[in-house]
Amino acid sequence: MHGDAAAVGRHTGTTTDSAVMSVELRADRDLCASCRDHARVALEGLDGVEMVHVVVGTPVLHVRYRPDRVDLTTIVERLREHHIRVGAEQTSLKLAGMHCASCVSKVEHALRQVPGVLSASVDLARMQVLIDYLPSQASLDAFVEAVRAAGYEVEAVPPAGSGLPQESEFEREQRLRDEEYRSLMRRFIVAAVVAVPVVLLMVPDILPFSMTDEQLRLSWWVQLAATLPVMAYSGRDFYVGMVRAARHRSSDMNTLVGLGTLAAYTYSAVAVIAPGIFPEERLAEPFFDVISVVIALVVLGQALEVRAKGRTSDAIARLMELQARVARVLRNGGEVEIPVDEVVLDDIVIVRPGEKVPVDGIVTEGSSAVDESMITGESMPVDKTVGDRVIGGTINKTGAFRFRATAVGKDTALARIVHMVRQAQASKPPIGRIVDQVSGVFTPAVMIVAILAFLAWFNSGKDISYAIVAAVTVLIIACPCALGLATPMSLVVGVGRAAERGVLIRNGEALQTASGLEVVVLDKTGTVTRGEPALTDVRPVAGGDPDELLRLAASADAVSEHPLAQAVVVGARERGLALSGAADFEAIVGHGVRATVEGRIVHVGNRRLMGRIGVDPAPMEALVDELADEGRSAMYVVADGALLGVVAVADTVKADSELAIRRLQELGIEVVMITGDNRRTAEAIARQVGIRRVLAEVLPPDKAHEVRRLQAEGRRVGMVGDGINDAPALAQADVGFAIGTGTDVAIEAADITLVGGSLLGVVHAIEVSRATMRNIRQNLVGAFAYNVLGIPVAAGVFYPLFGWMLSPMIAGAAMAFSSVTVVTNANRLRLFRSSAETLAEMEKRP
Repeated sequence: MHGDAAAVGRHTGTTTDSAVMSVELRADRDLCASCRDHARVALEGLDGVEMVHVVVGTPVLHVRYRPDRVDLTTIVERLREHHIRVGAEQTSLKLAGMHCASCVSKVEHALRQVPGVLSASVDLARMQVLIDYLPSQASLDAFVEAVRAAGYEVEAVPPAGSGLPQESEFEREQRLRDEEYRSLMRRFIVAAVVAVPVVLLMVPDILPFSMTDEQLRLSWWVQLAATLPVMAYSGRDFYVGMVRAARHRSSDMNTLVGLGTLAAYTYSAVAVIAPGIFPEERLAEPFFDVISVVIALVVLGQALEVRAKGRTSDAIARLMELQARVARVLRNGGEVEIPVDEVVLDDIVIVRPGEKVPVDGIVTEGSSAVDESMITGESMPVDKTVGDRVIGGTINKTGAFRFRATAVGKDTALARIVHMVRQAQASKPPIGRIVDQVSGVFTPAVMIVAILAFLAWFNSGKDISYAIVAAVTVLIIACPCALGLATPMSLVVGVGRAAERGVLIRNGEALQTASGLEVVVLDKTGTVTRGEPALTDVRPVAGGDPDELLRLAASADAVSEHPLAQAVVVGARERGLALSGAADFEAIVGHGVRATVEGRIVHVGNRRLMGRIGVDPAPMEALVDELADEGRSAMYVVADGALLGVVAVADTVKADSELAIRRLQELGIEVVMITGDNRRTAEAIARQVGIRRVLAEVLPPDKAHEVRRLQAEGRRVGMVGDGINDAPALAQADVGFAIGTGTDVAIEAADITLVGGSLLGVVHAIEVSRATMRNIRQNLVGAFAYNVLGIPVAAGVFYPLFGWMLSPMIAGAAMAFSSVTVVTNANRLRLFRSSAETLAEMEKRP
């Protein structure tokens, strides 16, 4: 029962009522009595759940429920809302044969019907489906079978040890995309080569010579024969896809293009082979030019779309390029250069100036400055010495050092970042799910409109060409592709742009919610401030020597392990002061320290210590009160009973906190600071950074309650924190931002992770989210407007009023380039620069 923390779910049987099902779920940690109460609160009020039993001390819980009233996905989501993460394993499949939004809804629906599948999200931009499932109920074979049953294929990956070259997922995607582009361009060239003479023959007036009626009819036979290979080669995917969809009683983009061109060819062939079938007054010329041109334009549009999609993955490409190819390690007492994939845990890795750090680790020898901007977004190089952590993919600037490998392969920070970005790109924001629902009925609706248009024109008394043109044009101009690409293309680019600045967005829902935040709550310690005290003031009595004051205080504090004492010691060393050894050291709990330095008895501590040793603090009391008002902790320094002055330390504000907070306020977001510190200190910090609303003296368990209170005001709330005690508040908030330098618990509870420690990451995340949602809305408005306006024009609705009758060739061009327009608009996000990026660059300038 205490095995792997990855979730498993198992149907353990049914009761005598066959409509009741029991399932065993496994959480990601052992469950306590409090967890049992949370599970009951989460599920016992849920319609369809009959029993909840938690095995306290294990990760196991049993749920009995009625599948006809509540599904397993809802149960798991309710548990997660109450902070019981029933971990589900996740896998992705690479799909083939998908072209439009109706394909997305069919695949997702098919996979969700597989027992044990909690969710399935198709990323049309990358032709991939991301599946959350309970592994004891579902298997890879079941997923593949479900996809094939829906009429699509799963691309195979060469198994390890097969002798075939092993590619990374990104390299494989790039190769497949290049192959698809080349294939589409070959098919376009064939169709275009045939289309040009066919169009010329269909419009003999533009030829430099005249044709007799007999020659014209002979040319129709030539066109009949020439168009057939275009359909068989260049258009084969449309017809194969149409037949496959029909076998599964569904329809998609292939159905529309396939039916349209097939209808045009069928009529044209009959008009050439057996013209007597049609009444002479209703006979029209064939449409061979329409078939070749439409297929050529649609295939060209698909090729341009594939090429544009490739550019949306630039962020992933740049992240992958950060990975070092080789590493220099110590083996058998000597340096050996090996592929980075062969580095193992605890290897000693050697890094020279200008080289990339190959994997994650801890410095064991040497020191240097390392550029981590490509991972954390922090602009300045970070000094590294023995005991400091280094991240794979960063660049060593100056010195040489050695480090012990602590994470390799898929466990490195860079690999986890790439994985998280890919997951987010494959997810779906709420607006995308609405589009999928619309797209699910789009293609059948278009087919109905095409039939109605044909019947209306057929019964209008016009020759049959009007009915054929109207029906074919409606089928061809309708573009579910543009609808299907509108959301995922923007999401892929937006999430990638965020990642480039060290902002990892967990999923599309977090991105959409972040774009609408109205309040951002900042934890003080480690978020607004550095999270560790630093020396801020050295104030001697009148006529005193500040260096001597600090040297004595630091010498006395050197033995102490108290954070405030260590801040004084570090401050003295940074100023180049030589400390003396201390004897007879004594830590006086709640007061300060006492030590003998150079034969003098030195005391460093608070006002209570002054009272205890009989020293009057009056000469410095006003200054101490002033420092306290500024959020600084002042300590009196006494030598041989004489007051020498005051040294002060504080948890100092991060360099860019004020900039970030001001920018958040300019974005119309109220910034609130929350802390367990006393109100005096909290308000002093708040004044420094321009925060007007402070929640002070809040106990860790109450932070989530304060977030709920803000949500009760009817506003969307984001929470930024870094500690274990912030995790409940991060989970409670509409969007939780975790500082990447904080604890794993906080990061796990968050929706967005800031790899660096800068609050400018919050600004960047919100601005990128807003830009992405704006881009998605532009795509959707364009795609809907195109279809809403294009379909009536294609059907000939405006012909009686304005004489507008759209050619199927123009419809083909419009359909092809509507998708390209959506992808191109999404790619504009690659040029987006947030104010956080501008501010960071300004900080970097001398």
